[in-house]
Amino acid sequence: MKFTYYPGCSLESSAKEYNLSAQSVCRGLGIELLELEDWSCCGATSAHNTNRLLAELLPARNLFIAQRMGYDIAVPCSACYSRLKKTDYVLRNNEEKRREIEQALGFKFDGSVQVYHLLEALTVKFGTANIAAQVKKPLAGLKAACYYGCLIVRPPEVTGFARPENPMIMDGLVNALGAEARPWSYKTDCCSSNQGLVNAGIARRVVDRILGMAAEAGADAVVTACPLCQTALEMRRSPDITIPVFYFTELIGIALDLPARKDWFVKHLVDPGPLLQNLSLAG
Repeated sequence: MKFTYYPGCSLESSAKEYNLSAQSVCRGLGIELLELEDWSCCGATSAHNTNRLLAELLPARNLFIAQRMGYDIAVPCSACYSRLKKTDYVLRNNEEKRREIEQALGFKFDGSVQVYHLLEALTVKFGTANIAAQVKKPLAGLKAACYYGCLIVRPPEVTGFARPENPMIMDGLVNALGAEARPWSYKTDCCSSNQGLVNAGIARRVVDRILGMAAEAGADAVVTACPLCQTALEMRRSPDITIPVFYFTELIGIALDLPARKDWFVKHLVDPGPLLQNLSLAG
């Protein structure tokens, strides 16, 4: 199975462990990721707060590159996924805007390429059962709160996510890896990522509430699929909160017993080592 792969800016900088684990896991599963040739920033929040057309042209350019390469695109960053998915929706459903974008970029959109979050690509397209079949080191004893954040599932008419208020694909994956996904009600709440840049006090209260509810649900770790969420949940917390935050790809890597996993966790701000050692999962 092949996907074009759009890492996005965060995975080249503050979330390198996500990029490393994503690529290592896909190699381990036999999935080929073809990084987009000459990809550019998706625009994220900055572009769509500045100029509507710019906010559509930036992700559209990357979509056209994927179209030229000929494979569906897998996007690990939820902010990037949101921008690419919304622009893909515009291109498919708004003829006037599609022509405007095509004229500006000099490309024709043919709709042949689908946009998937990496979580979808692995669990839906490749298949959770196929991942489970390759588990070598079950994550027995790990209790995790799956945190989707607000961008993967919203708006549902664009993302197509089933049960957007209570998504379950990451929960199913965590269970398939041998861990226990704990039920809780904060899985799609906003992490306050951007708020942390303008009001750190509000961001800390939001993060502490999310992590507190995860602990109250019986989780000893949080699992996410978004570099912005992971950074916020690690950086903006009160110093006495020690619950670790994993990327879902890191948990797959542990379960597949990939040696490269030891390089990922040193990049975390909150050390997951003690928890992994207690569960005999440290490697």
